[in-house]
Amino acid sequence: MLWLNIVLVLLFLGCFLWQAENTVSKKGIISDRTFCREAPGLEHDIIYVLRTYDGMRYDNSLREYAKPLLLPAIILLSVEAIQLFFALGQVRMIRKRMKPLNDLAIKAEQMSRITYEPEKLRNLEEEILHASPTEEDVQIHTGDKELESIEVALNNLLRNMKESERRQVRFVSDASHELRTPISVIQGYVNMLDRWGKEDESVLTESIEALKNESQHMKELVEQLLFLARGDSGRNALQRKRFDLTALVQDVWEESMMIDEKHTYVFAGEEAAWMTGDVAMIKQSMRVFVQNAAKYSQEGDTIQIYARREDDAVCYVVQDEGIGMADSEVVHIFERFYRSDVARGSETGGVGLGLSIAKWIVDAHDGNIEVLSRPDIGTRFTVRFPVQ
Repeated sequence: MLWLNIVLVLLFLGCFLWQAENTVSKKGIISDRTFCREAPGLEHDIIYVLRTYDGMRYDNSLREYAKPLLLPAIILLSVEAIQLFFALGQVRMIRKRMKPLNDLAIKAEQMSRITYEPEKLRNLEEEILHASPTEEDVQIHTGDKELESIEVALNNLLRNMKESERRQVRFVSDASHELRTPISVIQGYVNMLDRWGKEDESVLTESIEALKNESQHMKELVEQLLFLARGDSGRNALQRKRFDLTALVQDVWEESMMIDEKHTYVFAGEEAAWMTGDVAMIKQSMRVFVQNAAKYSQEGDTIQIYARREDDAVCYVVQDEGIGMADSEVVHIFERFYRSDVARGSETGGVGLGLSIAKWIVDAHDGNIEVLSRPDIGTRFTVRFPVQ
């Protein structure tokens, strides 16, 4: 705005001088040019005086020339004043928002100037060298208050490493246990084929069918394990786009009715529920909950699938009339390889990875899952996604 005002002032002065020169040059040849503050009848003004060789004097008042431009100048200055007022307000707001970051930078600068005594650093180094991440509840403690913040950070790191190691060991142990069963079954049927299958057609048919089922079971298990492994390593890239969640729920409802005639599927959802996410993964999570509802419901039971809009979210719901779960079981259902006692004793199949996969997909979309379940009444999964 400052440069704009300077340009406008220079342009105004240039036009003023040019008009004065052009007017006088038509009446004679200009011999002298001067500026003065006052002239007869023109007090307290800037006067551009031009004289010609024939002795004539021409006074050009800057104030009179500027009168027609007074109103536009007032309007321009008012607009600039308003813009400056809002700009100052934005500067204050930005400074207020940046204050925590500025304070953090000041604290970091202060910490960088702290000098620790060599003896304290040696004590800390010895504590770190003697700390084994394989020990339970290992902690670094020197007793020095100046090193307390560093000790807290190191102890948090050790705890995270220990928890990561426990999860890895548990995952490998569970995966090995789940793979051992189908491998043992396959090995048993192969031995049976080797002994009697060459001559007994019934044994041959039974063994082939069992081998097909167990190999399919192993394939699904390995695919689920690979999905979770890719998710843990950040290699499950989401292909986000905007889509209607209600239409997607309707697709899953139609598929479920086509492949499962033992249950009654009910769909509800009238208005569009738009969200942004990976359509294929969201659909996969729906299928997990629907298949889970079908597994633990009796033939003829009703499974409801519907979508709805909320104030700041969209959601889909899968509700069944199955065996339900106790509260003590609900808190564990998203853990990998977890299956309740009732589920383990049933003939529904599965290894307990489906809900873990669905939970990963929902978490990747910044969503949440609400579970309401009562034994012998049924279970309802409500999956919410924020509107973006």
